[in-house]
Amino acid sequence: MARSSVLGEATRVEPTSDDRERVEAVGRAVAGASQAILRMPDGEEIPLPESLVAVLVASAGQLSQGHGVTVLATEVRLTPAEVGELLGLSRPFVARLLDAGDIPSEHLPDSKHRVVSLADVLEFQARRERRRAGRRRIADAVQAADLPY
Repeated sequence: MARSSVLGEATRVEPTSDDRERVEAVGRAVAGASQAILRMPDGEEIPLPESLVAVLVASAGQLSQGHGVTVLATEVRLTPAEVGELLGLSRPFVARLLDAGDIPSEHLPDSKHRVVSLADVLEFQARRERRRAGRRRIADAVQAADLPY
């Protein structure tokens, strides 16, 4: 049975130039907030849970910068090809990362195929970015001290 792409089923929102001002206003209004109330057209007010406010804050921030936003449950399991698509890496390189244990994976029952949780992919991405930021700080310090490297 063919498996449909998990990333294809994700909800993707692209910013439009028409919405930019309103998105920026929402971003400013909810920045740092842990509570918000949604007012419906009929006047009904619905308090938003803190988790939904966090999604709104993060989404508004990205959309106001002109970036698209993708909503996908972290419990989703991805194929190595989907992990590569998400991270901008080739599937063979992702396979090497899985083999090395850099990204945890599990084999499907009675199969040689592997799946990876989105949460693990996001954790790997965050670790990678922290290392990259550390290297940037070191390079900046070396350059500021005018040391040869």
